Amino acid sequence: MPSDPRASLWSRLQAWEADRSLRTPAQWRRRGDVLDRLEGVGFQIDAPLFEHARALRDELEDVHDAFCAALRNAIREGRGADALNALLDASRIPAGDEYDALDALLAEVLALEAPPPGIAPRLPGMVFYQPTPARHLFALLRRLDLREGDVLLDLGAGLGHLPLLTAILTPAHGLGIELEPAYVACARRSAVTLALSRAEFIAADARAADLSAGNVFYLYTPFTGAVLAGMLDVLARHARRRPLRVVTLGPCTHEVAGVSWLRTDDTLRSDAPVLFRSL
Repeated sequence: MPSDPRASLWSRLQAWEADRSLRTPAQWRRRGDVLDRLEGVGFQIDAPLFEHARALRDELEDVHDAFCAALRNAIREGRGADALNALLDASRIPAGDEYDALDALLAEVLALEAPPPGIAPRLPGMVFYQPTPARHLFALLRRLDLREGDVLLDLGAGLGHLPLLTAILTPAHGLGIELEPAYVACARRSAVTLALSRAEFIAADARAADLSAGNVFYLYTPFTGAVLAGMLDVLARHARRRPLRVVTLGPCTHEVAGVSWLRTDDTLRSDAPVLFRSL
């Protein structure tokens, strides 16, 4: 006999209502999953059941909003590293280029706006913007072990996830270089909202920008071909003056591995950050 969809939904609603752990900070992933399920509840069910589902959704959304607000407040008060690191699941392997619940949560916590309409087309050799999956950023910053005197430059920073997280999770300075002024304006507003004085953003072509302060550079394949080659030539000149670390993610990793002034002990792969050091 086929199951009754109404009875099945009612049973799930009762279980979620009774599960008080869904209201706790540590269960933010499960709460998000339940909210996604409740969002999919349509008008095809009867009105009382729909209203019941909507009431639970409203309650959990209020819990989620308060959770995000508490995280933002912790960042403003200088407690962001502990608060954000508590979100991580050590069992999740930081590989692959897909996004997950951490990305959606981080966008809310960092007060990142959606990219505005009317973005200028990318120039030849410049790649359309997409953010680095958040789990890679957390893993990368743990690995880099940045200190107070370090400056991490994100080349093609987009909305500024990495410089913002650098300022939250480490004592270092995060600097984003981004060609699109609208992205830079959004990133700057987030830094102000979160009181992050060590996160800065510059609207410029990275090949012509002042990179002299940086000793760690990040490239999530922002360029290809001749543009990437030109950027590597610029970094090579800086590497003759001071030791550099260069981190890549995506297809550019194999091109970067071909230059003579960088080396890595990492396995070359495009689905996880690879750390290079200047010779």
